[in-house]
Amino acid sequence: MGAAQVGGVPWPARDPVALGLPVSFDLPVVGHLDALADLAAGAGYLEWRRYRHAAALHTELVMPEEDRDERAVDAYAQCAARIATALSVSQYVAERLLDNAVALRDRLPRVFECLHDGVVSPDFIRTIVSRTELVHGRPYQEQVDADIAAALRKPGSWSTARVRDLCDQMVYRRDPDAVRERREEALKGRCFFTEAGLDGMGTVGATMSAERAAIVARVVERLAAQVCRHDSRSTGAQASDALFALVKHAPFGCDCGRPECAFTVVDADEVAATAARIVIHVVTDTTTLTGPVPATAAAKAATEPAAHARTRDGDTTAVAADRVVAGEKAAVDVAPVEEVVVEEVVVEETAADAVAVEAVSPNEFAADDVAANEAATDEVAVKAAAAVEAAAVEAPDVEPELVDGVGYVAGLGIISGAHVRDLANDPDAVIRPLGDGTDTPLPATQPADPYRPSIALDTYIRVRDRYCTWPGCSTPAWDGDLDHITEYDHAHPERGGRTSATGLGAKCRFHHLLKTFGDFVDDQYDDPDHPGRIIRTFTIPEGRTVLGPAHTGFDTHPGLDMIVFGDPPATGPMPPGTEPTRPAPRTEQKHARRRQERNRNRLRNNLRGVRPPEPDDAPPPF
Repeated sequence: MGAAQVGGVPWPARDPVALGLPVSFDLPVVGHLDALADLAAGAGYLEWRRYRHAAALHTELVMPEEDRDERAVDAYAQCAARIATALSVSQYVAERLLDNAVALRDRLPRVFECLHDGVVSPDFIRTIVSRTELVHGRPYQEQVDADIAAALRKPGSWSTARVRDLCDQMVYRRDPDAVRERREEALKGRCFFTEAGLDGMGTVGATMSAERAAIVARVVERLAAQVCRHDSRSTGAQASDALFALVKHAPFGCDCGRPECAFTVVDADEVAATAARIVIHVVTDTTTLTGPVPATAAAKAATEPAAHARTRDGDTTAVAADRVVAGEKAAVDVAPVEEVVVEEVVVEETAADAVAVEAVSPNEFAADDVAANEAATDEVAVKAAAAVEAAAVEAPDVEPELVDGVGYVAGLGIISGAHVRDLANDPDAVIRPLGDGTDTPLPATQPADPYRPSIALDTYIRVRDRYCTWPGCSTPAWDGDLDHITEYDHAHPERGGRTSATGLGAKCRFHHLLKTFGDFVDDQYDDPDHPGRIIRTFTIPEGRTVLGPAHTGFDTHPGLDMIVFGDPPATGPMPPGTEPTRPAPRTEQKHARRRQERNRNRLRNNLRGVRPPEPDDAPPPF
């Protein structure tokens, strides 16, 4: 009694070899990491079995009664109560388990198979179930399931934010009318509330549109930042005090108590009035701005090869909408891009205000190298491709009457096409293009500094990556740094670390520092099978390699891969006698080793038929 067991055999008494587990914990670092990865897949399988048992209980106890059961404590509640009692959990937890099990069984069977195969983490299941509730019972329910499952089986890593965006993208594109109706109802239900808490504390909250919530957060964060580094409060406490100061029109200041502190008293109203504009980045394309299109036309456009796609009017425009707020102004940037798939969202992002962009241009951090994929990665890719094809074949032909594009709000995720059009129609909105709709390459660097990206490239990288590219990280790209994947050689820029779309990637500050000063190696190079797209890998010090994000801006706005940038300006050799000395030769040697490792890995993979070498992206060590 009370022992964790199945069939009378306690789990600790089971044979580890029979379960495929290491017999001993005396393993090297790589052995422990391999075991953790294997156990993660095993946890997915066990979770699949748990949901299968819960679904079987629902079939046995609930389904025979659900059409006519009007009891207060109905069959569903009683079934959940049995689970709660057996597992010693609350009724709420048991009902959520039952909800997930029924949704996976009835609405998301292909996603359920992904859980069985260890393709998706159990941690993401609740996100997928909740974000797809909008399509329950609709004729295209199975298509959404198939699309999400196919995406999950693609090689690459996921984070909670990327899974959320994937689900919203699949739902919003196929549900334009219903999404608008639900959004209108949700806006009617916006409210303000207060709650009493413990120890004399209270909670204040409000529901509002996503863009307004982002604006409020930015204003509060900006005022909260007006303190010195000696302030004793946590970031959350500073923001709480800043919000009260803004509402009360009260002074806000640093509590360090240092006589020389220049931030002892800060006028909240003055900061709000003189602060630079707040920019909320919204990304979409012109086909979304013009409204939903018939499903048949969208399906026909989807069959066009991506590299030779045709525009609806010969001038499809990629749109990046920046909601710029000084009170509540909005700016929308548009970028004309030729040859974009009609219904596919072509994305270019908006240029943010120059001060903000320059503040987050790539730091002068040294970059780590990445070991390239082993042959096993290709096997995974082949299996994933087969699974994607199978899902596509099995998907039914039922489509909604209209399909719509979507938009992406930096840090908030996917929004519906109707929401995008509402923002674009705001009288204060500014729509700006990125590019001119021709084949002319955009400038990649700032004219006087080949190290720093142009505003166009800075914007493009953040739109493309969306979040920190480190596996599992959900920090928005707009809140992080741009990193030179291969270390930039300031003395001889032509030798490596070029400032280009392939050479830069978004990272949050922590992972940027980790890559720069740790022994982690990352790599990023053009995908030979998909022109315009890139492959990312991350290698830990012990040599285990993990693929980068499986879902990026390319997947929501395929037109991004049509945008090209020019080469950085040529730089001549430095005059004799001006070669700078390096204060840290060990760092120089580490960078050279990483460059050699990247080049060696690509050559090895080429010999194995994995990927061709990329000599332009792997220059000789300096």
